[in-house]
Amino acid sequence: MASTPATAPPAAIPPATASARPINPDVTLWLLSIAHAVNHAQAVLLPLIYVEIIREFHVTLSDVAYLTSAGAFASGIIQLSYAKLSRIVSRRKLLAAGGVLFGGGFAAQAFAPGFPAFAAVNVASRVGGSPQHPVGNGLLAEQFPPARRGFAISAHISGGNVGTVIVAAVGSWLILNVGWRWAVVVFGIPAVVVAIAILLFVRESGVDREAAVAHGSLADAFRTIIRDRDHRWIYLTSVLGGGGRGLGVVNLFALAYLLVVVKVDKDTTDLMYRVLLVLSVPMPLIAGLLSDRLGRRPVIIGVYIGGAAAFAVFLLAGTSIPLLWFGIVLMGIFSFAESPQLQALLADVASPAIRDASFALYFTLAFGVGSLWLTLYGLIIAPTTLGEQAGLPVVFGLMAIAFVLAALGTIPIREPARPAELPALDGPVGP
Repeated sequence: MASTPATAPPAAIPPATASARPINPDVTLWLLSIAHAVNHAQAVLLPLIYVEIIREFHVTLSDVAYLTSAGAFASGIIQLSYAKLSRIVSRRKLLAAGGVLFGGGFAAQAFAPGFPAFAAVNVASRVGGSPQHPVGNGLLAEQFPPARRGFAISAHISGGNVGTVIVAAVGSWLILNVGWRWAVVVFGIPAVVVAIAILLFVRESGVDREAAVAHGSLADAFRTIIRDRDHRWIYLTSVLGGGGRGLGVVNLFALAYLLVVVKVDKDTTDLMYRVLLVLSVPMPLIAGLLSDRLGRRPVIIGVYIGGAAAFAVFLLAGTSIPLLWFGIVLMGIFSFAESPQLQALLADVASPAIRDASFALYFTLAFGVGSLWLTLYGLIIAPTTLGEQAGLPVVFGLMAIAFVLAALGTIPIREPARPAELPALDGPVGP
């Protein structure tokens, strides 16, 4: 497939009518970032909640790993449907509907009498959060030109990581003082509020939707994607990188490793966990700025290699607190920065006609197939196999291997030539 600019030139967009409110990409980015902050806050709060329900519901860490894998798989597979839904429903409506289910499902965990009910609404909430990445990134890719796209998508991710910092600051305190059930309510309701704000204030041109329909059927779009070698390598790289991806993988197992294997005291563990999460905010932004200037591919490869080194340092640190701190800092620098740059590269490679289908398939593989890493890790640490004490070091070794393989998978990807910077989109209100 020939490389084409992923953003249509402004001349191709009809001028806004007098009655139509203009599109404001910054408003879109702010609201999507706030929604992402709530999304990440919930994801980071969950490991702390899991510690509570392991005691209350008498389940194991392996059971929690299976639940996490099931939620990731369900939210990943459903993302394929957005390739079709985005052709008939506006992105802002998909984001709003998902946000209501996401927040409502998270709050509903408070009423679970046992682990099966908790697991059911947990997975439902994860499904509700599924439009955030494919639909949200598609909207940002439409509204921001390539020269600003790496930073925009990274700001979306970093904005989300602000939620991790909020939880790092108040999560443990909230659970300790009001209990985990009220904590999930406190973090569930804002998702519903932000979803309504997206419906009311986000505007879109519908240019991508028109281009997708004009290109042909959904099957035509998928055939175009599958035939393109760059798409194939990006998808493979994303699945491999899922083995050590920051949020939902590293934060879950790092916490368990410190407490179970190394037996670091609770206060030090909490501080290490907070530092790990705080670093997830600036690092994607820095990587995004670098990728806009130096190119996506060298930044992505560097991040994967740095991440593999971070896992190795953390694993080889033993009981040395200074080396564990060094490993935590390295993981915070590298393990959260790869995903937004890979997504920005995909936005550059995909033309507007196939952008939604491209993102839908990407996130289906990244979160659906990629969730099988969590299933594998759950099997490794299960009491019937290696157990947590012996299994968690193996898990971190596999994370390092996964990142090295992902770096190798990035090398064959051809990065499109950058067009001159275009102004951000400004067009009529879509449906």
